[in-house]
Amino acid sequence: MLLADLAAVSETVGATSARGGKVEALAAALRAASPHEAAIAVAFLSGELRQRQIGVGWASLRELPGAAAEPSLTLGEVDAVFAAIGQLSGAGSQAARRDALAALFARATESEQRFLRALLSGELRQGALEGVMAEAAARAAGVPAAELRRALMLRGDLGTVAEAALAGGSDALRGFRLEVGRPIRPMLASPAVDITAAMEKLHPAGVEWKLDGVRIQVHRDGGDVAVFTRTLDDITGRVPELVAAARELPVRAAVFDGEAIALSDDGRPHPFQVTASRGIPLSPFFFDVLHADGEDLLDAPGAARAEALAAHVPEALRVPRAVAEDADAAAAVLGDALAKGHEGVIVKSLEAPYAAGRRGAGWLKVKPVHTLDLVVLAAEWGHGRRRGRLSNLHLGARHDSRPGEFVMLGKTFKGLTDKMLAWQTERLLELATDQGDWVVRVRPELVVEIAFDGIQTSPRYPGGVALRFARVVRHRPDKRAEEADTLGSVLAVRADD
Repeated sequence: MLLADLAAVSETVGATSARGGKVEALAAALRAASPHEAAIAVAFLSGELRQRQIGVGWASLRELPGAAAEPSLTLGEVDAVFAAIGQLSGAGSQAARRDALAALFARATESEQRFLRALLSGELRQGALEGVMAEAAARAAGVPAAELRRALMLRGDLGTVAEAALAGGSDALRGFRLEVGRPIRPMLASPAVDITAAMEKLHPAGVEWKLDGVRIQVHRDGGDVAVFTRTLDDITGRVPELVAAARELPVRAAVFDGEAIALSDDGRPHPFQVTASRGIPLSPFFFDVLHADGEDLLDAPGAARAEALAAHVPEALRVPRAVAEDADAAAAVLGDALAKGHEGVIVKSLEAPYAAGRRGAGWLKVKPVHTLDLVVLAAEWGHGRRRGRLSNLHLGARHDSRPGEFVMLGKTFKGLTDKMLAWQTERLLELATDQGDWVVRVRPELVVEIAFDGIQTSPRYPGGVALRFARVVRHRPDKRAEEADTLGSVLAVRADD
């Protein structure tokens, strides 16, 4: 497949507002590609490189050769060039990277150059996020979307899954299994306004303390242990205390879901910033098990997974949990969690399976203060003591039906310390797409946790609502924009309020 064909598809998808139209255009492109080319196409159309980072940014794209008259680049050639550039290191690598990039662009037509610039700069925003791409891949391969999503849950890489589906159909997808040592995306919780609202939706339910730590997924196979973050990054070498704790568990092979947190001598949690800084050893606490000694538990109901967890993890390393029949019993668990200095509780269905990678209705998080994970769309330069720092943040929720789009809910500069201001200024300038005199617009990638006192009607913003007394709790660079809350979840909190 020529890169020109993919660039044309990208333009078509970007000009198409309806999800169904996007899916059909993407599916047609994938059907026209070989299975291996489809893996590359999925990555490129999702705005990603298969190599993730190759050391090319805006500065590398400023001075490039003129466009070629006729298309000649294939997807395989472009992917190979990116791979070669990513492997360059040492003395002279910067010049070699620049030369390789120039040679690639010299073979690209004008439309191909536009596509490559957008791809390499992170500006390819045509609404082809993973959910849309997964649906397109399933349609192209003629397989049920649910089968492909499950394979994606287990493998974690859509390009690999799409390649398998196009080459081998449903049989190939059924070959994907949970593998000890290969991380899967974590199940996420949806917000609930209070414990009563949560228990009205789920009862009876397991009610667990919500720890303000770092999400971890721990894999053990005999003496081998691997620890992954919520973004599936391998941090095994940085957390020897967690590895040691996992090796002591009475199990041969297992996959556990949990939190790592820094505790003070009295057992109370340190602030999240202390946990994230790794200044003191972390303590692991597990709340779910996905595999235990040869048995996959992803599809087991929540109650059965809780029993399996208790069988393999001592109480001292489990997140405190109780089964509650009603709101009063659940409120008692919440009170205990808050008294010990923790965030709140997660109310969990006793019947629901582990919905990896999704924020479903099976887990509901309850905190005494409303919080949402929102995305920074722009920021305003501060004044006074904040002069020279990007301060007032423009906040957006994910659009429910248009992937890649965000709905602004308001602005806030409250809650930001000097250290947070310095960090966010540096990060947002890296994401900047338009630096005006007053407002800097950015790629919607930085997630922030926002506390607020309520939601009010507001004709000022596209969603018709705004947050009352919004303030920044913390930056969440560990979360992807695709994991932020949607406008629908915001409105659900308002309905319950």
